[in-house]
Amino acid sequence: ERFSLPAEAPVAATQVLSLDSALAANAQFSRNGELMRNRLGATESALTGAGDVLQRVRQLAVQSANATASAETRRLIAAEVRQHLDGILQIANSTDGEGEYLFSGYSVQAQPFGRDSAGTVLYNGDQGQRQIQIGPERFVADTDPGSQVFQMIRNGNGTFTTAAGAANAGTGVVGARSVVDPLQYDGDTYSVLFTAADVYEVRDSSNALVTSGSFSAGTTIAFRGIQLAIDGVPASGDTFTVAPSQHQDVFTTIGNFLDALENADDSAAGRAQFSNVTNEVLQGLDQAVGRMLEVRANVGSRLSAIDAQQTLNEDLDLQLKTLRSDLKDTDYAEVLTRLNQQMISLEAAQKSFVSTQRLSLFDYL
Repeated sequence: ERFSLPAEAPVAATQVLSLDSALAANAQFSRNGELMRNRLGATESALTGAGDVLQRVRQLAVQSANATASAETRRLIAAEVRQHLDGILQIANSTDGEGEYLFSGYSVQAQPFGRDSAGTVLYNGDQGQRQIQIGPERFVADTDPGSQVFQMIRNGNGTFTTAAGAANAGTGVVGARSVVDPLQYDGDTYSVLFTAADVYEVRDSSNALVTSGSFSAGTTIAFRGIQLAIDGVPASGDTFTVAPSQHQDVFTTIGNFLDALENADDSAAGRAQFSNVTNEVLQGLDQAVGRMLEVRANVGSRLSAIDAQQTLNEDLDLQLKTLRSDLKDTDYAEVLTRLNQQMISLEAAQKSFVSTQRLSLFDYL
């Protein structure tokens, strides 16, 4: 080394201390990045598993809505759906390799989801999102709170939802529905009432008449920028509600499907009711699958950011070590050159000394 004590080279010693500090910080950033990569990798696996479960439940919903599905078929489907409901709850309570929960926000030691005495799934975490430093000026969120992943999902088609009246006696089923004119849609709640099997009227939340008309199976009812088709034959007095979409968790969506499977009857009106619920469940599942894909994409972008930063950290580490070496480590070429110079000087001094020792008057007598 060029010096062993700071006093031997004060300026260089100060620079070395600064470089040592930068190297230690950079090493910590790299360790943080590795921990983040593992945690986000576990999150991505959990989200993939959740998406697979939702896709399977969707397949079962389509299967159960088939006209040939019997009460026995629905009973068997219900048994599988119950397993999937437990499965997605387990996924939502996933942990990383360190035993910390992935979806509980800041409260990584608290199980994020649990059931109350009524069987309703509740979120026990918080809305926090830890920001981990992986570079001098770069922070990345380690996971997403479970409320954002599994709960804050719009039901229906994301804009509005429909529901058949519980007392409906006809076979009317809401089919295709959409917002065709966003400027006209005002987000109010509307009721479609059939005053007769072939006559309907639409009223808003204040019970004011919006529109009315004649009806036949498959007729598209349009009002305030909304269109919805109703198949089948509604009975006089049947109602359908159109309301703005609300946040609904995946557990409720699957639970609604499970309830419909277990309570549906094989009467014409019962099948219509089941179809209406199933159609809403399908839309809710589509929204949930979309949310899983959205969060997975976000996780993937964070993993890419970590990879990019790790490369920068490695390059910086090499530069810092090179600078430190230049300041403190021995330059062997320079040392050998100086040694050769000193050897030459020493030899010259020794020869001069010998020659000086021989200078005496006796040598000339």
